[in-house]
Amino acid sequence: MAYENILYEVKDHIAWITFNRPAVLNSLSTATVSELGDALSHARGDSGVRVLILTGAGDKAFVAGADINELALGGGCELALSCTMRIASRTARLGQPEVKLGIIPGYGGSQRLSRLCGKGIAHELVLTGEMISANDAFRIGLVNHVVEPVELLPTAEKIAQKIIANAPLAVKYAMEAVEHGFEMPQEEGLFLEATLFGLCCATEDMREGTHAFLEKRQPKFQGH
Repeated sequence: MAYENILYEVKDHIAWITFNRPAVLNSLSTATVSELGDALSHARGDSGVRVLILTGAGDKAFVAGADINELALGGGCELALSCTMRIASRTARLGQPEVKLGIIPGYGGSQRLSRLCGKGIAHELVLTGEMISANDAFRIGLVNHVVEPVELLPTAEKIAQKIIANAPLAVKYAMEAVEHGFEMPQEEGLFLEATLFGLCCATEDMREGTHAFLEKRQPKFQGH
């Protein structure tokens, strides 16, 4: 698919969305956000897409944030927070600097950060507006891995391939259990988990997975 501000490619069940405005550090303009929404909708409707990876063109930034000329909603850190997991280059710096511009984090930044790292960390980053290193981001749980710049995309792809190797419905239900269960009281979360576990047990993939394990072979999941 052809866009002006992003690149979209599907390969080996992975949809790659690359923010392609390196001259302005891939900052988010209204047009970029619109194209991102279209690409995400396309990926969601493509049954061949199992994992989505977001990255930025060039070697200086993932997404620098909102285009200061437009103040589009959201920025690089907010976008990363909306992802299931995050991988950072060793040279990356992350933060929520919106208060330095007289505004607050948008696009869910103030909400997702506190849920991911706790209120104390969220308050410090949001109220000071200071940027932190990739290693500090790892220490507080903001990113899952810190790697050398050259290893960034290979690491993301390697994790994606591990996910793709698993049963599609089991991955879907496991994500639902974690995402929705996190917002529930524990007893309700356990009920959700048990319900989704039951759904998994009724799938052909569950039977294939258990048979493959007993037969000591690689399973051939079909997604049903």
